[in-house]
Amino acid sequence: QVQLVESGGGLVQPGGSLRLACTATGLPVELYAIGWFRQAPGKEREGVSCINPRDGATYYADSVKGRFTASRGDAEHTNYLQMNSLNSEDPAIYYCAARPDCSGTMYWALRREYPYWGRGTQVSVSS
Repeated sequence: QVQLVESGGGLVQPGGSLRLACTATGLPVELYAIGWFRQAPGKEREGVSCINPRDGATYYADSVKGRFTASRGDAEHTNYLQMNSLNSEDPAIYYCAARPDCSGTMYWALRREYPYWGRGTQVSVSS
């Protein structure tokens, strides 16, 4: 059974940082792209980033470019999303998801292409 579990969310002040982790079981994570999505209250779930399994190519939403970094961890089955310079636009539930490949700039954020999802972790930004 495939399971993705997010961790690392919490409350941070504006300008602060958090590192989210996504741990996968039941899935050969070295063969799957890991996407990160977020959903704020009253808004649609949106793509944040995706990292490819082999070449490590990364894709980001314009709103997080230069602030967020996706990476594949040294620990087996774990991927990370480093979030810096958090601001009032970033609070949401953050989800990780898996698919065979990010499939490039045009398609990496298509939710329907991700068959596996975690249950999310809350990120809050407040002074």
